[in-house]
This record gives sequence, C-alpha cells and structure tokens, in this order.
Amino acid sequence: MRSKIIFFTLCAVWLYSFALQAQNPLILDQYTADPTARVFNDKLYVYPSHDILCTEDKGRVGWFCMEDYHVFSSHNLTAWKDHGEILNQTEVAWADPSGYSMWAPDCVERDGKYYFYFPTKPKDEKGFKIGVAISDSPEGPFVPLEEPIAGVNGIDPNVFIDADGQAYLYWSGGNIFVAKLKPNMTELASEPQIIANLPQEGLKEGPFVFERNGSYYLTYPHVENKTERLEYAMGPTPEGPFTVTGVIMDESPTGCWTNHQSIVNFKDQWYLFYHHNDLSPDFDKNRSIRADSLSFNADGTIVKVQPTLRGIGINKATETIQIDRYSSKSNSARVQFNDPEAPFKGWNAVLNTGDFIRYNRVDFETKLSKLKIHVKSEAGAVLELTFADSDEPIVELKVANTADWSILDFDLDPVTEGVHDVGIKVISGAAAIDWIQFR
Repeated sequence: MRSKIIFFTLCAVWLYSFALQAQNPLILDQYTADPTARVFNDKLYVYPSHDILCTEDKGRVGWFCMEDYHVFSSHNLTAWKDHGEILNQTEVAWADPSGYSMWAPDCVERDGKYYFYFPTKPKDEKGFKIGVAISDSPEGPFVPLEEPIAGVNGIDPNVFIDADGQAYLYWSGGNIFVAKLKPNMTELASEPQIIANLPQEGLKEGPFVFERNGSYYLTYPHVENKTERLEYAMGPTPEGPFTVTGVIMDESPTGCWTNHQSIVNFKDQWYLFYHHNDLSPDFDKNRSIRADSLSFNADGTIVKVQPTLRGIGINKATETIQIDRYSSKSNSARVQFNDPEAPFKGWNAVLNTGDFIRYNRVDFETKLSKLKIHVKSEAGAVLELTFADSDEPIVELKVANTADWSILDFDLDPVTEGVHDVGIKVISGAAAIDWIQFR
C-alpha cells in the first residue's frame, strides 16, 4: 500500500462528554479492588470491592474505605457494564453501619441461586465476620441474611464447588482456613481447619481456589519482602495437602502494598484478575482492577504473569482505541494523565521524533477507510500509522500546531479485513495522543 501525506486544517474540538474506554484498568469511572471473576450464562462477571476516599466522618482517614459493592459484566472482555450497587453496609442487619469495611467478596451459583459472600465488621464486636447475600440473578439485587456464617471469623471469603458437588469455604485471618459448606451454602458442614505448609513469615491473605486437570490450586497474596506478591500452592484435593509451588505475579514495581487475585477460564482462555493503584498512584488504598492472560507449563505449573496496560480482549476498530494502553512502545515514549486532578479522565501517550507506540489485537470486521485521532501538538508533527503485518506505512498524518486537544479526520486506503496490530510512529515533531478510531 502506497503511503500518502494528508494535510489537514485543524478545527479544535473540545472533549466534553466522551466516555473513556480502556483495557487496564478495566473500570475507569470509580475505584475497584479485590476482583473475583466468575462465568455465568456465557458472560464474565467481576465482583470487586469498591474503594472510596475516607473522610473525617466516613471511615478511617488514610486507610481502606468501602461501603458497598457493584458488579460488572462483559461478553467480550473489552466493554464492561456496571450493574450498579448490589449491596450496601447499611442493608446488613449484623454489620456496623459505620464500619466502611466491605472488603474482598466472592459469588457462586448453585441450583439457580447466586450466593454472594462478603466480610465486614460486626456491630459491638471486634474483628470481621463473613456474611451471605442471595439473589436470583448474578446481577442482583442481593438480599443479605440476618446473621453472618457461624464459626467463621476473618476476611476474604472464597467458595469453591468441586465436581462432586461439595462446596468449600476458604478465608483468611492470620492463616488461611478451609471448611466444608452444607448444601444450603450458608452454614459450615465441618470444623474450620488451618491450611498447613504455607509460608509462616509475612502477611498472607486472599485465598482463591480453582481446579485444572485434577490438580487443585490455592492462590493467595503474600508479603515475602515489602509488598504483596501473588503466590500459589498445589494439592490433590480441595483441602490439600498443599505444596507451595511458585509465584504468579511479582511485587508491584511502583510499591502498591496490596494485591488480590482470581483466576478464571473464559472461552478456553485462562485469565488472572488482580488490582493495582493505576488511578491513584500517590495513594495505594484507592485501587483499580486489572486482567491479563494466564497460561500453564506442561507440568501444570503457572507461567508467571507480567502485568500489562494492554490487558485482554480484542477491540473492534470502530471503537475508540486507547492507544496509551499500549502493548509495546519505544523507551522514551511516556504516558501521562489527561488531567492529574481528575484521574478518571484517563491518560494520553506523549511521543517525540522517533518514538513509536503499538496496540495489538484490533479487529477490522469490515473494510474501513477513515481514521479519527484525538491529538494535540504544540509545534506540529508528522505521524505514521502502521500495521505490524505490513511492510509499508499505511498513511502519514500531518498534524498542524494546536495547543488544545483536537479530533482530526484522515482518509485511508481501505484497510484489509482481519485482526491487526496498530502502531503510530512520530516522523518529526512531537505529539500527545489520547485515542484513535477507524470508520
């Protein structure tokens, strides 16, 4: 395809009401943490906790603060729907209404009912209890039981239902515990037992159990050094004995103190869901959920996951492509907030002469011949649009001087249908790029 230079006269367009869509983090309009991912009715649901900012009259300033839960769903892993609040601390009869401690939850389905497990502080009692709320739909609303689960003290509930139908409840509180659940899913059927052979030094919490090829994986965050990394142990039964096997994800390179995981198979691909403080880099008690692909070695051990901004899913070319959520870039290209005072507005990529940025897995379902780009360049720039599977540039884009964000339109030769890796390179000048979109 012959490259062509397109000269465009700028007309500034202010971005007042554009809804950002990104990959990692998955949710951009609120803080989310502790994601439990589940597949119900061929759709992927994520049940996270909901971080908010503490104030003098709400929670403990400088600490974690959560008062409710939302649930999110996606059929394609790129577009996420918020189904709204499914449970609030004020709706739980036994909970402290000023606790602001609705921490990491879980949800499972049994016999057409959905059981939502959550920890929080009880009234007039120290520590944490674990409650159950029930719904006819994975999207709620969930109705909490009048009392927490008897015999359970701790946080981070996780429920695993084995192939024989037996359900197990796991939770943490200094150690990681397990007990069988009765068929009603709300009462213990066995005495809690501490899971042995796990690390004794450093905080460990957040158990999540899954089964693959006859092996049971107990995953958990553990502070080996200064912050939590994600580790796992393997065993022959849901109750063990477990053998510490490896690390799923290393400590945060930016120092986020917590992490919390779930692992799910969706449409024959395994995914790791976790969190980081992308939207709050200076305060790691306001976190955001992420997801990346996960794979296994031939012996069943987990290949360590390297966190990405690109995340998961195949974007349609006609969607807005947040190119700052890159799959690769040049070393000197950088990403910055669109507005540091309003992080929910997302990021942009800043590229100088010679810099490039790439975004993989973009689906061109039909032949498209136009490109929109949200860009600004105070001194002007010439950009080059490329595909990884093409030897030549698709088009050169000449951007005139603009100190303000502008949406520019360019004509293309019709793009071949298929999934392409899209790249932008700066030939001369410098530019900040927020998103691109094909039409």
